[in-house]
Amino acid sequence: MQEQKPAFAAEVGRRIQRLRHARGLSLSELAHRAAVGKATLSGLEAGTRNPTLETLYAITAQLEVPLASVLTDPGTRTDPTEAVHGAAVSATLLETFVDATVITELYRLRIRPGRVQISPAHPRGVVEYLTVFSGTARVGPADDPIVAEAGDHVRWAADVPHLYSADDGADVHASLLIRHGAPG
Repeated sequence: MQEQKPAFAAEVGRRIQRLRHARGLSLSELAHRAAVGKATLSGLEAGTRNPTLETLYAITAQLEVPLASVLTDPGTRTDPTEAVHGAAVSATLLETFVDATVITELYRLRIRPGRVQISPAHPRGVVEYLTVFSGTARVGPADDPIVAEAGDHVRWAADVPHLYSADDGADVHASLLIRHGAPG
């Protein structure tokens, strides 16, 4: 697995800590809710551990924020963020669009073959849209995944555990849109 730069890990950690404090959660409480070790969360916040997609999704789900909230500061990024890696997926946040009712995150995705990545359920109403540029992906609800080939565009309700895998032994290159209801 590739490693993130120390500055990126430190920035992600600072954002997690700021969001945790804003919600009045202790380190122990957030770690428990997200089902991650307290030492892992402490290391992330200190910038001494590299964040994985799985861990970041578990934490942001409990903080009730989009993943982009810990990858970048709103309104400050003009270039794609550094890639974050998971068991099968490498994701680079390209852009976040915010309007009165919806937050949309746009990611460049690479799904590596031979592994399956499970993402936890997002809050109710979150929908994911995947456009495959090359390869064959198996994505969507863990109990009923969808196969998408190069040129296909698929969508699924992401408020249930969902998976990503490369189906044909080759990397999948795709874009992923994640649409969240805007905070009230």
